[in-house]
Amino acid sequence: MASSRRARLRGPPDGGWGWMIVAGCFLVTICTRAVTRCISIFFVEFQAYFGQDYARTAWIHSIVDCATMLCAPLGSLISNHVSCQVGIMLGGLLASTGLILSSFAASLEHLYLSLGVLTGLGFALCYSPAIAMVGKYFNKRKALAYGIAMSGSGIGTFILAPVVQLLIEQFSWRGALLILGGFVLNLCVCGALMRPISLKEDCRTAPEFLEQNYVPETEKQDFKRTSICPPLIKLWPHECLCYCSWKEYDFLLMPGFMVLAVSILFMAYGCSPLFVYLVPYALSVGVSHHQAAFLMSILGVIDIIGNITFGWLTDRRCLKKHRYFCYLFAVGMDGLCCLFLPVLQSFPLLVPFSFTFGYFDGAYVTLIPVMTADVVGTSLLSSALGVVYFLHAIPYLVSPPVAGWLVDTTGSYTASFLLCGFSMIFSSALLCFARLAKKIKRTHLRPLTGNMGLKQHIWTNGAIAYSVTAELDQRDGEFLAVDTNSFSNR
Repeated sequence: MASSRRARLRGPPDGGWGWMIVAGCFLVTICTRAVTRCISIFFVEFQAYFGQDYARTAWIHSIVDCATMLCAPLGSLISNHVSCQVGIMLGGLLASTGLILSSFAASLEHLYLSLGVLTGLGFALCYSPAIAMVGKYFNKRKALAYGIAMSGSGIGTFILAPVVQLLIEQFSWRGALLILGGFVLNLCVCGALMRPISLKEDCRTAPEFLEQNYVPETEKQDFKRTSICPPLIKLWPHECLCYCSWKEYDFLLMPGFMVLAVSILFMAYGCSPLFVYLVPYALSVGVSHHQAAFLMSILGVIDIIGNITFGWLTDRRCLKKHRYFCYLFAVGMDGLCCLFLPVLQSFPLLVPFSFTFGYFDGAYVTLIPVMTADVVGTSLLSSALGVVYFLHAIPYLVSPPVAGWLVDTTGSYTASFLLCGFSMIFSSALLCFARLAKKIKRTHLRPLTGNMGLKQHIWTNGAIAYSVTAELDQRDGEFLAVDTNSFSNR
């Protein structure tokens, strides 16, 4: 019992089985994000087979991305209260079923439900819990671990893009979807690798509950030894459950998280259409099918380099304090790439674009969970990532059809790519202005606190801060008492 209690309270191991968690998350990102990106290769096939326009066909990719992000909090909920392993295995079964059913589709509406909703739901149950597990196993090398884990998206795109094109040529789009359905069953193997770990900061207690009448006396000692949320599902009445839910999501009121959330909305709107329309755009300017698929492969492999190098660099002592601005720079550079894309109308010009966009896409994707952990802490990372990826849902749903509508209306891709670029630049600028405003406010408050001579010791627990100034209050009370006595003597 004592040894299990010590194991439950140890800190992040920064290695050991943690590297198996990284390997599992790496495979999860291949089976989820890389497969989602490769759906854009089916775009022309779906459009030709069903005879539909750009906007209607683009809804398939939009619904997959939207369902994956919209249901991310559900994945976090299952991971927190049941098991990360169960959630990922269940997600693998759902995603595989959706892809297999899609191979029998007779209409776009069928694909909306099977490839869009069902496969997206399966991916949602796998993606955010796997990423959160990496954050629980690593602290000092967190950015590097995330860089390796998230590079699965780029490596998967690099390998799967030409493979999917070959499968379509050999077995048609139906056979390719059937084979992908079997491939994503590997998510069940990834789920088996996710060994749970309880950190010291997870084993929180709620002393105020022990004072309440609705807490049975026989359960108070057990409550002290367990984390708040999972046992409450079985043992505690609705008052405790409400407290548990609030503690799990109280980071939503943190100003830093609010600004991050708004910026993510614009960033997600800008990045999604490019993965849908890069291949169709390349085909429209005279690039061959194999060269267009190769552009996606280039983007994928450079994405890997961005994942790993940015993760390694931002773990260095010189850049660790500047992760925030590294993220801003990466998002802004991707926005600039989108602005220049309409003037790149040949394969030799599109290759440098794929290099640049892929590198900075991998860079900021790696830093999203790292920045989220810096804002909310490791103990709330799973729930926070669920919300962060949930915020991707609406932009992912809306932006590809809007971009398709602009293509149908204007007859070119220029308006669509310009809108994407400006959206990502605005996301970067918003975070930059928020950080500058915070620094200015801190500069103004510093002389005030210096003149007052207040020495406060602050302990943080999640988003709650307790400021202890008992000594100052006591001195103020003594001063008032002396002042009152002198006045009465007069």
